[in-house]
Amino acid sequence: PPAYSKTFQGPPHGIQVERDKLNKYGRPLLGCTIKPKLGLSAKNYGRAVYECLRGGLDFTKDDENVNSQPFMRWRDRFLFCAEAIYKAQAETGEIKGHYLNATAGTCEEMIKRAVFARELGAPIVMHDYLTGGFTANTSLAHYCRDNGLLLHIHRAMHAVIDRQKNHGMHFRVLAKALRMSGGDHIHAGTVVGKLEGERDITLGFVDLLRDDFIEKDRSRGIYFT
Repeated sequence: PPAYSKTFQGPPHGIQVERDKLNKYGRPLLGCTIKPKLGLSAKNYGRAVYECLRGGLDFTKDDENVNSQPFMRWRDRFLFCAEAIYKAQAETGEIKGHYLNATAGTCEEMIKRAVFARELGAPIVMHDYLTGGFTANTSLAHYCRDNGLLLHIHRAMHAVIDRQKNHGMHFRVLAKALRMSGGDHIHAGTVVGKLEGERDITLGFVDLLRDDFIEKDRSRGIYFT
């Protein structure tokens, strides 16, 4: 209901603000996840980020498992990734970014990581909203809006909830809840590759997240009126 949905701030910024921050228009933004996602040192991870950005990508990102392990603590990773961003920006003349995973065991620790990312001048942070929880996500979204950070949302653990067609919650519901909680963009899956999904269903996630009005089309999943 509108009276309920208006109690939420929604995404910290949105599509147009992100394009303005990046000064990139008229095309999709191109990025990739750094692999192998586990086992690299922070320095080698930063070098991989630099090589991807220098090669032409707009963004690189942490995988959901990349958090703060003994072989690569979060603070070290943030520092080397920031160095990679600035070096790639200087050499290409473009604005670059890396989705720094701020997900943590407590809301306070998560905000501390987001603060450090902002101090480094990073344009964007990332949160695993299902493992972190909606309250933590809303807190981070408020911080990002107040401090000019873009917020990317990873949907790790969603398949436990939405994969079975006769059990759980449809991802359109999870995506709608996320948009109200706050997130500038979220993984929506794809029709090809390892993130298997049916074409109409996947397009249903996309139009729900992006469009102001959704047609009643059950082939794209449940809909909101």
